[in-house]
Amino acid sequence: MKSFLRPLTLALLTVSCTVPAPASAQTTPALKAPAGFKVTEYATGFKQPRFMVVASNGDVLLSDMGAGSVYVMPDANKDGKADSKQVYVTGLNQPHGLAIHGGYLYVAETDKVVRFAYKPGDLKASGQPETLLSLPSGGGHSTRTVEFGPDGKMYVAAGSSCNVCEESDPKRAAIWVYDADGKNGKVYASGLRNPVGIEWVGDTLYSTNNGRDNLGDDIPPEGFYKVKAGAFYGWPYCYTTKPGEAQVWDKDFGKKSASTCTNATPAFALTTAHAAPLGLAAYTGSSFPAAYKGQLFIALHGSWNRSAKSGYKVVTVDPASGKVTDFLTGFLNGQRTEGRPVDLVVLADGSLLLTDDGAGKVWRIQYQSS
Repeated sequence: MKSFLRPLTLALLTVSCTVPAPASAQTTPALKAPAGFKVTEYATGFKQPRFMVVASNGDVLLSDMGAGSVYVMPDANKDGKADSKQVYVTGLNQPHGLAIHGGYLYVAETDKVVRFAYKPGDLKASGQPETLLSLPSGGGHSTRTVEFGPDGKMYVAAGSSCNVCEESDPKRAAIWVYDADGKNGKVYASGLRNPVGIEWVGDTLYSTNNGRDNLGDDIPPEGFYKVKAGAFYGWPYCYTTKPGEAQVWDKDFGKKSASTCTNATPAFALTTAHAAPLGLAAYTGSSFPAAYKGQLFIALHGSWNRSAKSGYKVVTVDPASGKVTDFLTGFLNGQRTEGRPVDLVVLADGSLLLTDDGAGKVWRIQYQSS
């Protein structure tokens, strides 16, 4: 699709791993990006860096699930590297999703959503968190994600408690919508086994999703979804094998009947099974080549149960065509893991930040025109 998308190997500094990750994730990966792109270290020394949000003054806030903390990373001199990493708050229960809205920083912990009074430039929480709502905890998927829509409503995603089962709690394997204060919650969309990454782009809510395990190396493919209010996305009864086409009945699970799948909305794009897509960001900057405008950048965290590993890279997904293209690779060296991408955000200068919880750091991706 893009003639300039030829690999460019980038030599990066060696750093020791600071997070309990695969034993092989001890060296900095030799990352490969399209020609003209440069990848540098933005911040390091985290235990399990996960999701980010950018404040209006440019400060980047980051959740660290392993440390139970949220950090602030200012870059006052605009040199493309965090000046410091300040502990905004600690003692949280696996903090993951972050959002800034209406004078508050929202944090999705594994068992609740809380908020702190916040203004751009704050480096430390000024008071105790306000708990807005409780969430089911435990089970197979522990991350929780929070996002605000153009309607000012709060959207919260929680994964399933199992590989494949019928959930007793409707808040699991679903996206719920609430008022900004956590009241008047209701199901927005269901049948998403583990929708870790959600992001509004205009009037469309996009979601990544982690498909079920134990059906072999290639089934089911991982899906990317355009989420509509009231829609059902298949799990645990069916899954998408071809983008935009009717979902396939999960015969191995065997609950209900194949006719259930006729009401399931399919993914609009797919990638390799077990690749574990997590965070996503629509490119809204202006410093990348024009072909990237509006593309979805998605982090594939990587498989844990596939005979030949999949994922461990960043891809772009075209919202119109569903085409998936490799963008940043090199986190996987043969079958040796050297990094695990998690989440992306767009900075005001048009560069991207990427968290890597396999190396405990944040990368900056910029484009340098010739």
